[in-house]
Amino acid sequence: MPSDTDRIPADTAQPPPSSTGIDPAGMRVIWLLLVAAFVAILNETTMAIAIPELNRTLGIPPELGQWLTSAFMLTMAVVIPTTGFLIQRLTTRQVFLTAMIAFSLGTALCLVSQGFGLLLVGRIVQAAGTGIMMPLLMTTMMNVVPPHSRGRMMGRVGLVMSLAPAIGPTMSGIVLDSLGWRWLFGIVLPIAVIALSLGAKWMTNLGETAHVPLDVLSVILSAFAFGGIVYGLSQLGGGHGGQAGENSSQALIWAAITGGAVFLALFVWRQLALQKADRALLDLRVFSSRNYVIAVIIMAVVALSMFGTFGLLPLYLQNVAGLAPTQAGLVLLPGSILMGLLGPVMGRIYDSRGPRTLLVPGTVMIAAALFFYSTVSVHTPVPLLVLAQTVMSLGLAASFTPLFSASLGSLDRSLYSHGSAALNTLQQVAGAAGTALLIAIYSSFLHTGEAAGLDTAAAGAPGARAAFFVAACIAIAPMVLAFFIRKPADQE
Repeated sequence: MPSDTDRIPADTAQPPPSSTGIDPAGMRVIWLLLVAAFVAILNETTMAIAIPELNRTLGIPPELGQWLTSAFMLTMAVVIPTTGFLIQRLTTRQVFLTAMIAFSLGTALCLVSQGFGLLLVGRIVQAAGTGIMMPLLMTTMMNVVPPHSRGRMMGRVGLVMSLAPAIGPTMSGIVLDSLGWRWLFGIVLPIAVIALSLGAKWMTNLGETAHVPLDVLSVILSAFAFGGIVYGLSQLGGGHGGQAGENSSQALIWAAITGGAVFLALFVWRQLALQKADRALLDLRVFSSRNYVIAVIIMAVVALSMFGTFGLLPLYLQNVAGLAPTQAGLVLLPGSILMGLLGPVMGRIYDSRGPRTLLVPGTVMIAAALFFYSTVSVHTPVPLLVLAQTVMSLGLAASFTPLFSASLGSLDRSLYSHGSAALNTLQQVAGAAGTALLIAIYSSFLHTGEAAGLDTAAAGAPGARAAFFVAACIAIAPMVLAFFIRKPADQE
């Protein structure tokens, strides 16, 4: 086994963008992007707790309500592949303002919606803005932060970005118990408008633009590919309203998954053909780096387990464990705070010790927490749930910093935007698939139990255990792959 500090071959290493550190203009842009990321993550984490309440208020089944989360992540997965083009074609300021305007507009639509339809449209528009923002943040950081400081900077990013998960669920529970779900968007909208105003005044442009073409066919292929796969997964175990086959046949389910896989193959073929002339929507040459590939696989598998669990956990806490929304939010609070506080520490450990020192124990903690969740019941003590969620948050904190730093740092600088786009695309697709899959498993057991005369808690408990067990088994793969991640040579 190579040592943790073995160097990546020289052709993948890049010189630092600055010999002295981060220039003030670049630092200001990073903090503006972090503010925008905070708003987007706050919005997403408030929705996790709100889904059960929305299911009851709007009179929709869990597998339909989860589309408020899955459609959000799926839209991001469709939008993110275009960000490599956007970041190259448009200025930093133009991309930022476009993203924040879309996010603010989507939030406003959600605020005034009177039913599920417009609420879903608003979530999709929100996701379009969020999908642009995250790759822009990562690409900008890779361009302005010296390689030897990226771990520490990623740690500071973790600190700021963990504030939203710490605040979001608890705030969501309090708002749902006292004001109603509509105020979740009423609180986020002013923050988004403030971020947009700050960006309009202070955002500056970094780097140069290039007249690269947008391949519309690639956008269409990616939409059908990712949409078909996630739609098919969401139907497994019960469709949109009852037992399997009531609203959609098994043939339709597998046709959607198979069709998505075919379109995905066509999308890959199209990109391989276009990248020969440097016209690819998503340049797949990023996958020529072994270190990048391993990091992306780990990130995707972790995202599948994590987003699926975060989508299912509020349903378990409220429908099975019988907690109020505020109490469910408080279960998630300690772990999120710890994750934020440890962000800078994780960054320093990465810079000094390399990725495996963090990744190996981090992935073990994630899998251990998920295996514990696979044993929960109606009467599982709340302190044990808090402890399990804290362990999982600690594992996530130990995983994300080395994965982001080692993956993008292994690429040529000209491929940063495409590497960030590919990483975020696969993360979001895996997250959407994980959410759809685990909730489909939960819903299947729930419908069967209710048909047998059980109440919601008794019917849902076996489904929650089965879904968490699937997530735990999937989480074993990152534990093995973590041993193969290396630190890029220019970060030594």
